[in-house]
Amino acid sequence: MERWRGRVALVTGASVGIGAAVAVELVRLGMKVVGCARDVGKIQKLAAECQSAGHPGVLVPFKCDLTNEEEILSMFAAIKEQHKGVDVCINNAGLSHPEPLLSGKTSSWKNMIDVNVLALSICAREAYQSMKERNVDDGHIINMNSLCGHQVFSLADAHFYSATKHAVTALTEGLRQELRAENTHIRATCISPGVVETEFMSRFYNDSPEKAAGIYAAVKPMKAIDVASAVTYVLSAPPHVQIGDIQMRATEQVS
Repeated sequence: MERWRGRVALVTGASVGIGAAVAVELVRLGMKVVGCARDVGKIQKLAAECQSAGHPGVLVPFKCDLTNEEEILSMFAAIKEQHKGVDVCINNAGLSHPEPLLSGKTSSWKNMIDVNVLALSICAREAYQSMKERNVDDGHIINMNSLCGHQVFSLADAHFYSATKHAVTALTEGLRQELRAENTHIRATCISPGVVETEFMSRFYNDSPEKAAGIYAAVKPMKAIDVASAVTYVLSAPPHVQIGDIQMRATEQVS
């Protein structure tokens, strides 16, 4: 990770869970991390904790609603003005609503597409343009995917979410192909975790906390830091190695 010290990473959805763990780990390793979320207060607290811990990097909180393209573009403009640009883009932000295909709310489906697919694509595009205009040829775009992006589990509440994550699988491979066509060494990777102990499941089942607790009780889940370690592994790969996807499961997870 030495070559990334002092360079700029954008981490979306950095206020809690995997995003927070990734942001803190990159700061610990010396990167300047712009962490964005709607709830910027939590990132400000993380930034203070990083400073108190004496980490060599810095966490810069940025308030951004990823369902609003203008706010995303304004964020990239601010990063350009204040930090020159983005060298690593980690599209971590994602959400799910328990809305089955036969009875789900259209508004919830649109919200999942806006965050999981469109915001990810806009950030990837803008990150690449930032790298290109500065002649950065070793940047990295990492999309936080899911095992739901590789198989359809027998869980009606998650079927539409699974569709958005299958889109992430296709988008990441599409990015890889387009980057190669541009003769650049910028890389694209997705990381696909299974059950991770974060706020994700409790938000998914916000009206039924016992369901979320039941999922975590069934297996010993992974921790957010486990996924953050996968991110640093990807970033540490030598220039001639392209890691397309890392699929991660809790050891006790069956499917």
